[in-house]
Amino acid sequence: MNRCMELTRDMLPNPIDVYTDEHPEFMTAKALAFHQAKQVSSDPMLMAWFDKGAARYSPDVICCDYEKPAWLVYAESRGADISVNVNDLDYVFVYGRSDMGD
Repeated sequence: MNRCMELTRDMLPNPIDVYTDEHPEFMTAKALAFHQAKQVSSDPMLMAWFDKGAARYSPDVICCDYEKPAWLVYAESRGADISVNVNDLDYVFVYGRSDMGD
């Protein structure tokens, strides 16, 4: 039986690390990540996310890759090239640049 790989920072495309003193709620972490992604792309598009504490991720894809979690493979295969890592992988948000022509 295949087992999905556990996420590590080195799997992330162009990681931006963000640290907070508190453990933010999901929506707060998401807003913080979007703000960071906007520093790199004027119009970042969220393509996948991971919430370690809740043990959930999106998209909820079933297949596994041998080298990365399936939700990350999904995002990267669709052009995601920015990731925001909040508090050492407590939350990860992966974005694509919708402003590639700018």
